[in-house]
Amino acid sequence: MALRDAGDVVGAEAAYRSAIAAAPDWPAPIYNLGLLCKYERRWEESFAHNKRAAELQPDDEASWWNLGIAATALGNWDAARRAWAACGIEVPPGSGPPQFNWGRTPVRLNPDTDGEVVWAQRIDPARARIINVPLPTSGFRWSDVVLTDGAVEGERVVDGHAYPVFNVLQRLEVSPFRTFIIELATVSDNAVTALEECATERGAAAEDWGSCTSILCRDCSYGRPHQHTGSESNAAHPHCGLAARDHAHADEIIRAWLATEPTADLTVWYEAPAA
Repeated sequence: MALRDAGDVVGAEAAYRSAIAAAPDWPAPIYNLGLLCKYERRWEESFAHNKRAAELQPDDEASWWNLGIAATALGNWDAARRAWAACGIEVPPGSGPPQFNWGRTPVRLNPDTDGEVVWAQRIDPARARIINVPLPTSGFRWSDVVLTDGAVEGERVVDGHAYPVFNVLQRLEVSPFRTFIIELATVSDNAVTALEECATERGAAAEDWGSCTSILCRDCSYGRPHQHTGSESNAAHPHCGLAARDHAHADEIIRAWLATEPTADLTVWYEAPAA
């Protein structure tokens, strides 16, 4: 574990395997090897190690939870359902991907680099569908289904209610929607609201990145707020984001918006370049 904490993944894995060879029925190194494989996205191995750890220590919720994550990544829905049930969660009846519909939660995209926290609809303990329009630099899109970790990494407070933030491990389902950027000469609340409504009416999504997004330092993002010199946060993007199926769909939405909203002061719109 000291090697892992020092960033020596290779050394940590070798040490875990040595411990397992010396004490094959000791669940701790088996669990930790499964944890290492999870963060390396080596899902078959993570599944096998967490399954063994759970067999050796059936009351260890962490092993079952990571087994559920690995099973979800592999699309092994029977195993995922068993893992969630072992965690004391009431699993919806049936087979195939479970639909829990647990409401909205913030998730952190690209947690190992320039993490961006967006809101998502939580499908089950390890899956969520993005409901914001992520910034183009994230590489994610509106309506992507993502695999989430189980550890809480910070929180976001809305109307006095604290929502836990979960890190995204990888994308599971690529959204058919693309991201477009709309530049406005002036920002009108009425115009932005009308744009969002036009997009929603046509099965898409739009939002004002300038007003709904802020840049935070890593500590603040992870729930460790501290004093900053100057302002506490900075506007992340002065433009609006639009999620649409293709260029024609985006054009349809923007034309409808301009036809009905006299305060719309459009400068230019274009598809965001791939991250």
